[in-house]
Formats: sequence, structure tokens, C-alpha cells
Amino acid sequence: MTTVLADTRPSTLRAAQDTPTSLWNDSADPQELARSIAEFGAVGATCNPVIALTCIKNDPGTWIPRLRELAAENPTMGESELGWKAVEELSIGAAKLLEPAFEASGGRNGRLSMQTDPRFHRDKDALVEQAVSFSGLAKNIIVKIPATKLGIEAMEEAVYRGVSINATVSFTVPQAVAVGEALERGLARRAADMLPAALHPEKTEFGNVVTIMGGRLDDWLKVVAKRDGILIDPGYLEWAGVAALKKAHHVFVERGFSSRVLSAGFRNYMQWSELVGGDLVVSPPFQWQVDINANEIPAENRIDVPVDPEIIETLRAKIPDFTRAYDVDGMEPAEFDRFGATVTTLRQFLDADAQLDALVRDVIVPGV
Repeated sequence: MTTVLADTRPSTLRAAQDTPTSLWNDSADPQELARSIAEFGAVGATCNPVIALTCIKNDPGTWIPRLRELAAENPTMGESELGWKAVEELSIGAAKLLEPAFEASGGRNGRLSMQTDPRFHRDKDALVEQAVSFSGLAKNIIVKIPATKLGIEAMEEAVYRGVSINATVSFTVPQAVAVGEALERGLARRAADMLPAALHPEKTEFGNVVTIMGGRLDDWLKVVAKRDGILIDPGYLEWAGVAALKKAHHVFVERGFSSRVLSAGFRNYMQWSELVGGDLVVSPPFQWQVDINANEIPAENRIDVPVDPEIIETLRAKIPDFTRAYDVDGMEPAEFDRFGATVTTLRQFLDADAQLDALVRDVIVPGV
């Protein structure tokens, strides 16, 4: 009689090891990232102003003295520049933890996503120059630029200049497809000019990813439903982001894009479980990984299981913004900037920048 041993691996680790689906940790916090890599199978991570602010606040014993040191080392820098110096150091440290996965995958994974300053969202040249600068901080840095009309233009130019890209402030299928097309144009221009495969010779591929913040799409549609007095099964609103992510992934595969879709902005575990099996990236916050594994959510191949058509048609009929977000041609690039989730998220990132400035100000100019 043969004894079959139970598979005791955490759910996220099973998905990471047994399917093409990659797990990234939605934080650059070094302790969380180290655990996510070792226990749950993470092969990537991200940093943005909100994450950086949280990391610094959660570890004042490390960062308050370091901010004072940075101020002493850079006596002419203001609080904004010093805050971004801290973001750089946090990102470089996280990138170091991911180097083994980077080497093992030839640059496809092992990436640390570092976000451009949201205050540059109206300045294409500033976004491109900062992307090039960030890309030089470590060989496995991938740079986040917002998927606004101008931001997509900046992404094309940045990838042409050899920068690996992760679109952010992105919530919809038309945004993701527009980014995917822009990245292909940038790569084609680079090849036509016979430039090296990537900015760093260690890279064998760019590893570009295109984020859809599925939970933030859900958030916006819930705001619209409440604002407009729309009564709808509340469970349906938990599926909108999942539907957009599945749709975008299949479009990317059909069109042969070299970039992968990335699921972020988690609000429910389906934004992981419903995507397992796809050659894409899921990037939950660390606590979501803990909870998914503690609840033993099955790591089943569900990427090709469609969202219930009744849910899709009901969302279409009741909330026009869902159709705009779900259809490939639901919006033109000129509309991306004023889409509700874009405005809300960009304002949150700008506010986090202001809070980081204030935190640094309190350190270098303490009150009396």
C-alpha cells in the first residue's frame, strides 16, 4: 500500500512553485519581504510613497537616526530630497534581498518596483529622467510610472532608454492595453536602433509588468454605486477587479505582449486565487499572504475560469464606469487622467509625499 503524503506547503508557495504565476510582496519592508521570500515564495516586491512612509513610521529606531545622518551628509538638501534619499535606501535594500530570484530567472523576476515621484505626473521629461536614475540604483530595479496619457508616453521613452517598467495608477483594461502597446513600441524602437537588450548587461530581459489595481477599481465602483443610488448585489462589486485582471491577461496573451499583467491593490483573496495558473504576477500585501495561507485558500488553476456572465452583464447594465474599465476600447488615453480611481489614487500618493516631507521636517527641524 502506497502512502500519499499531504502537501503541507503554503498555498501561495504551491502556486509559485507549481504554476507560471509569480508572487511579489506589496511592500519593501525588509522583515516582511524576507519572510515572504522564505516562506511564501515571493520573487519580487514594490515600494511607493505610501509604503515608504509606512516603513519609516514602523521602524523609527532605524530611520530617525538615518534621516539625521542623511541631513548631515547632505547639508543643502531639503526635506523632500532627504525623504527620497530614504526611499532609495529602502528600495536598494529590498532589491538586494531579491537578487537570487533575479539571477535565477534571467531578469524576469527578482524585481523591486520603485515608484517615480508622483509630483512629476505632469512632466514627461522629469518622469523619464528619474526612471533612468532609479534604474541605475540596482540591476534589478523596475520603475513605476503612472498610467496617465502623459505617463504612458513617458513609459515608452523610458523603456526605449533601457528602463524596466511597471505601470502604476492603473485600474482598467484599456489602460493596461495602452501601456502594453507603448512598451512594445519602445522595445521595437530600441531594437531598430540596435541598442543592447537592456540597460544593464546582467539583464537578459526587461521583465516589464503592467499593474491593474483591481481592488481600487472595486472601491471606485462602490463609490459610484453609492453616489448614484444604484442598488446592486454587493458581492458583484467584489468581482469587477478580478474580471478586469482576467480580461487584460488574456488580451496580453492573445496579442503576444512581452510584458505581464500584475494584480495589486488587494481587497479580497480572489484577486490572487482567481488568477492562479496565468503567466502573470500577483502582488498582495504581506498580511494578505499570511491570511491566504492560514485559511488554506486552494492554489487551483482558475485563470481560464470566466467570471459569471450574469455578474458581468449586471455590472455593465447598472454601472457605466465598469464598461469603461472592462472593454479594451472603453476609454481613450485622454480619459485615463480623469477616471475616478486615477484621481483618488494619485491624490493619495501626492498626500503621502507631503506626509513624508512633514516627517523629515520634524526630524531635521524639531519643534521647541
